[in-house]
Amino acid sequence: MSYRELLDEHLRLAILQLLEQDVDYAHNEIVLQGALERLGHGVSFDRLRSELAWLGEQGLLAVTQVVGLQLAKLTLRGADAARGRANVPGVARPRTGA
Repeated sequence: MSYRELLDEHLRLAILQLLEQDVDYAHNEIVLQGALERLGHGVSFDRLRSELAWLGEQGLLAVTQVVGLQLAKLTLRGADAARGRANVPGVARPRTGA
């Protein structure tokens, strides 16, 4: 596995975990980008939208347009992946005890 693939997997896990921690299991792309920045994942909106689309294609979240912004909402499968209960190729597994 390449370094880039490893970073992609951890970025996807971080997105899922951020959504899983929210009371509504949802965030818009501006909130997500800021939260990812604080976690050390500085990504452009274009990159974030690509990752949201990929996660949506895997059935891990649903993406909708709200007032010109993308809103990502975690699915049950996405919550399982965020917690390490489901193994999804392309998404890192959370560390045990983390």
